[in-house]
Amino acid sequence: MAVYVHDSQFMTRRGIVLVAIIGLHVFIAWAIATGLARRALEVIAPPIQTDIVEEVKTEKEPPPPPPPEFEKPPVEVPPPDVTIDMPVEAPATTAITAVAATPHAPAPPARTSVRKHATTAKNFPNSEDYYPAASKRLNEEGAPTVRVCVGANGKVTSAPTIAQSSGSARLDEGALSLARAGRYVPGSEDGKPIDDCFEFRIRFQMTK
Repeated sequence: MAVYVHDSQFMTRRGIVLVAIIGLHVFIAWAIATGLARRALEVIAPPIQTDIVEEVKTEKEPPPPPPPEFEKPPVEVPPPDVTIDMPVEAPATTAITAVAATPHAPAPPARTSVRKHATTAKNFPNSEDYYPAASKRLNEEGAPTVRVCVGANGKVTSAPTIAQSSGSARLDEGALSLARAGRYVPGSEDGKPIDDCFEFRIRFQMTK
């Protein structure tokens, strides 16, 4: 038959452990009841605070207006004058050509011609011989101007005409008769006879 020997020290250790476990559970229950555990947790791990931050909406400023556009008038630039100088090829030759500047003779002075108009010749008829008789009876006086064209040979080339009337047809006709009967010296240019026309006055005046 087995004999069990109780170890008093073993029982004492078990009792102490049991009492400690029971005391721990009592302490935990008391801590929960009194809020000690909550304060310990707050010390160990502080509560997370959350702050609600309102987002500040910033209003965007409208962009500045675009700068005014100024329409620039078109500037017309004339095209530049382009001058292209092309080299002139000299003809192939072995001869030596001497170019000498030939002085130009001065231009002769302008030649002035000497011209003389036709005139009445010597022994020209007297106006008294061609004075109309009717004009003498009526005491008509006047001095018509006659135009005569004379050739280089000294002869009249066309019938004389009245350039300015005397106011009397009879005196004008007497002046034309005298011009047709007269002789003339032809005009000349540099001493050479030429055809020319000239005018002269024939005066009819009563003599006392």
